Amino acid sequence: MTVADAGSPLPVIRLKIARRTSTHPWIFQKMVEKPATRLPAGSVVEIVDREGQWVGRGFYNGHSRISLRVLTTTPEESIDAAFFARRLERCLQLRRDLLKLDAVTDSYRLVHSEGDGLSGLVVDRFGPVLVLEFFSAGMYRFREVLREVLASHYPDARFYWFAEEHVQKQESFDCRSPEPPPPHVITEHGVRFRVAPGSKHKTGFFLDQRENRRLLASFCQGRRVLDLCCNTGGFAVYAKALGGAEEVIGVDLDEQALELARQNAGLNQVRLRFVQADLFAWLREVLPHGQRFDVVVLDPAKQTRDREEIDYALKRYLDMNRLALQAVAPGGIFLTCSCTGLVSETDFLESLRRASWQAGRTLQILQVCGAGADHPYLLHVPEGRYLKAVFCRVE
Repeated sequence: MTVADAGSPLPVIRLKIARRTSTHPWIFQKMVEKPATRLPAGSVVEIVDREGQWVGRGFYNGHSRISLRVLTTTPEESIDAAFFARRLERCLQLRRDLLKLDAVTDSYRLVHSEGDGLSGLVVDRFGPVLVLEFFSAGMYRFREVLREVLASHYPDARFYWFAEEHVQKQESFDCRSPEPPPPHVITEHGVRFRVAPGSKHKTGFFLDQRENRRLLASFCQGRRVLDLCCNTGGFAVYAKALGGAEEVIGVDLDEQALELARQNAGLNQVRLRFVQADLFAWLREVLPHGQRFDVVVLDPAKQTRDREEIDYALKRYLDMNRLALQAVAPGGIFLTCSCTGLVSETDFLESLRRASWQAGRTLQILQVCGAGADHPYLLHVPEGRYLKAVFCRVE
């Protein structure tokens, strides 16, 4: 089909390539012809390939490295309020009807960008608060439509939205966030957490680790647990409240995160020890004194957003894991994570192999996990599979 057949009044963007083999929703700047007329960032456009064949409809942004985000390849489907209503309804059906998450928690990811056919948008539910994170100028242009559709499903919800500064710069838009809602308490698997949407900790809490927190807790009964890069205490609180650990120490450099972690411990009526420190300095101080732990968690922040820094990120993972492994008692459990999407599972496991060899430890891999099922990804969009969580037994 050609764009003339579609009969659309939308601007037309032409590709420099034939679009025969790829169905990835991202089309990069180098593959796109610059239009004769300047279009506002995030404009809805028709997309045709080099041969004039219609490709689909989506967002165009001449400022962004990802110039086109394909939203539909169905000729009859317009990008309008009805489109977003259909896509969001499908997102809700997955979480509510298939995954039945409401029986487990009042907080989960409602929209996972490309994994839910809504490139450039993440929506997290935290009880009565819905947090929208924008990664594209196009999605931000539709923010009121998105809010209205979501409000029809959650009529009592409070809304907060934001975009990180580097995204606003890359996508050339100015995201004006509303006043953040006050911190409030959520529940998952019976464990309670105080979340603060609008803080610097992403949308408020790391929902992607929910099932990994529960699995980690199953190893903790009566054991000493160390949670490195503990952030707001997710793994640490689970280890004590759900897992029955004898002792739990959480280490993080961020005092604001640790304050929330202490509040989370109090919410669950458990006594934990939290230490503000750099993990390298703290481990180098305690290891010579024979400190060892039956369960060690290492869940650091994203190490890079730049493809040119992947080697640097892998070196960081090597260094952190080599040192953390020395804190694991023989026969103990080690959970190590990477949320750096640019680092593949294969490369992360190779970095872990090298770290274990340098530390003189043997790792028995029990399970390699990812984000929960409310963070789906598409096989032809592997970028959506960003989280790696490796459960090991250490000898």
